[in-house]
Amino acid sequence: MNTLFRPALTLVLLLTLLLGVAAPLAMTGVAQVVFPSQAGGSLIERNGQVIGSALIGQNFAEPRYFHPRPSATTEPDPENEGSTRAAPYNAASSAASQQGPTSAALLEAIRTRVAEAGLTPVPADAVTASGSGLDPHISPENAARQIPRVATARGIPEERVRALLAQYIEGRELGLLGEPHVNVLRLNLALDDLR
Repeated sequence: MNTLFRPALTLVLLLTLLLGVAAPLAMTGVAQVVFPSQAGGSLIERNGQVIGSALIGQNFAEPRYFHPRPSATTEPDPENEGSTRAAPYNAASSAASQQGPTSAALLEAIRTRVAEAGLTPVPADAVTASGSGLDPHISPENAARQIPRVATARGIPEERVRALLAQYIEGRELGLLGEPHVNVLRLNLALDDLR
């Protein structure tokens, strides 16, 4: 028995050290050297202060800003033990809502968001949350629908906002993966810089 146990234990410890410690540390080191910004969380700074990450959505709700996708993140409700309450864009509790296409709560939330959006058709990302609830991007169609509101709130011509939006549309990864998208935080920061 001991003749089988010792080599098995030695192999488990060796593979744990190799694949559980050495390989992840090596990959982290390579990432820090080759992609330092991305490995550090793609943080965006303004005046020496970190104001967000290009990878995590933020809850822009003012009319003068482009709005992100709805967020499905929640947190424990301190007033009602065992239940949760909405906590939009809470990166500490990223998770999908677990509501499927037959969920009455999901269908009601989508109907409410469509009614609030006004004009139809409404892009899907304007009324549905992403899987993580933290998606930092919206579709160009979703952003274009918001131009009149943003321009009116800022008192600038729609054409100027449309031109700015066109500069912030990111294409498909490697020219073929995913869909064109707009990073909401970067676009809103560019809006704040408009003179």
